[in-house]
Amino acid sequence: MNFKIKKYLVLILMLISAHDCLAAGEVHFREGVADYEAGQYEPAVQAFRNSLAGQTASGTLLNLGLAEWRCGRPGEAIVAWEQAAWVNPLNQDARNNLLYARETMLVNPLDLTWCEQSSTWLPAGFWTWIAGGSLWLAVGMVTLPVFFRMRKKDWHQSLAAMALGIFLLSIPPNIGVFTRVEIGIVTEKNTPLRLTPTQSAEVVASLSAGEPIRRLRERGDYFFVHTQYGSGWVGRRQVEFLCPE
Repeated sequence: MNFKIKKYLVLILMLISAHDCLAAGEVHFREGVADYEAGQYEPAVQAFRNSLAGQTASGTLLNLGLAEWRCGRPGEAIVAWEQAAWVNPLNQDARNNLLYARETMLVNPLDLTWCEQSSTWLPAGFWTWIAGGSLWLAVGMVTLPVFFRMRKKDWHQSLAAMALGIFLLSIPPNIGVFTRVEIGIVTEKNTPLRLTPTQSAEVVASLSAGEPIRRLRERGDYFFVHTQYGSGWVGRRQVEFLCPE
């Protein structure tokens, strides 16, 4: 079979597979909504998670958080709403739910650096595209006139300067996205913050479900984290991170 024909067949199969995944995700999302409205919160959680396996969507994460909250798992709910805001910073419902949950659980968000604050203005992936697109535009405006033996005009230089400026301004948010990946949420009640990464270690503090942490390093089944109560070790299974998979 001709190589080009094979390539087109593979592309068609990939598109069909992607369409099937999206369709399955939509079916699971509708099942989740129906279960939630019927008061069947555990099946709703599973349905929303099945939907997210096909496609990560801010609205699905918002509904997952509502179902988790109804199931009495505030830590998991806060994780879902944080991830909804990560995917779509303009999701005001997710932010309102986070505010309510934090006030209810008496937990405060971590202090973000100015780079991290700026990275929350747009969806995390947008900053990478902005940096890459503006850099290539600046390079193109400088090199393409030379390559095609064109006379450089003022608008070439102006566009290159503007693109370079946008690239430089996008660097701090990209750094912020990179560091925010280390922020997580404690999902279990009374999670011990230990002095050393062992089961028998002295407990420094007891963390509430929904408590934010910043991962500094890891060892075995434990993360060394920073919290408002100080630094220490928590179990790997007792923390979920904000960056959606």
